[in-house]
Amino acid sequence: MANEWLQLFPEKVRSLLVALPLSLLSKVEEIRVREGRPLEINYSGKYHFLGANGALTHTPEEAYKPDREDSHRLLDLISNHSLYTMEEELRKGFITIPGGHRIGLAGRTVLSGGGVEHLRDITGFNVRIAREVPGVADGVLPYLLDRGRQRIMHTLILSPPQHGKTTLLRDLARQISSGDPSPREQGRPGLKVGIVDERSEIAGSRRGIPAFDVGPRTDVLDGCPKAEGMMMMIRSLSPDVIIADELGRREDADAVTEALNAGISVVASAHGKEVTELLRRPGLGGLLEQKMFERYVILHRSEAGLSFRILDSQKRGLLLISPQQQPGGGLRA
Repeated sequence: MANEWLQLFPEKVRSLLVALPLSLLSKVEEIRVREGRPLEINYSGKYHFLGANGALTHTPEEAYKPDREDSHRLLDLISNHSLYTMEEELRKGFITIPGGHRIGLAGRTVLSGGGVEHLRDITGFNVRIAREVPGVADGVLPYLLDRGRQRIMHTLILSPPQHGKTTLLRDLARQISSGDPSPREQGRPGLKVGIVDERSEIAGSRRGIPAFDVGPRTDVLDGCPKAEGMMMMIRSLSPDVIIADELGRREDADAVTEALNAGISVVASAHGKEVTELLRRPGLGGLLEQKMFERYVILHRSEAGLSFRILDSQKRGLLLISPQQQPGGGLRA
């Protein structure tokens, strides 16, 4: 159902959210619940506090302040009343729930052997709402096609957090898997797509079944680390294209190299504002130096919406898509 994510919240917080205009509620991207501090929402790149009367405000003193009961109830709801079963999520600092919604957690860390074992005394929550935006990849996909060889070029999507990388990957998966029989697309065939969904955000799977439309010829490894998942895909699922979110570790880069050498196209994302920033990162720097990626898609967000820049393997600009050319005036995360 629409806005099912509202059921995540304790009654008082939920009542304030449902009182918002539906047009605004449909744009909400983040809800930040901090115990004893102002309730905050983010929509269309704008941040507001939510008052105890349900009105938006920029004044912290006027905002509703969730109490301990609110935070305990929220933690109970997002963990499905079984916090002890979410040890791995508490170690990583986030929980992804069915539908692809991701909740970042803040609290006291418990250390073991110099590393984080888990979180306790959790009093901060950043609820990121996942949504489909069908057609958001329309302007990008033609520049990723190698029509002569009927393949997708190796592509890296780049932006800071909260700019819509995952939303774009989701629609690319759908369109690549579905194909396009129209004369305009010269009868582009659908390809086998494999999604390695480490954080369960791209497909939003529920018991192994994608909650989002990721295409008819798509297989999903849900909750699987990217490096291991890409190797599993290569060995057993024979994809034409592998899609993964947020590359970063050296192991991820090694797995990408294996996929490329196996003749499989890779479409992935990474955090950053410009391609040159990635050269300093141990894992991704080597991929860039070897020109493994044939296309770079750089996302930039402003008040007008989201724009795309597409670069070739030599980092030369091919296209700039303005927010006005995007569905709904810009991508929503």
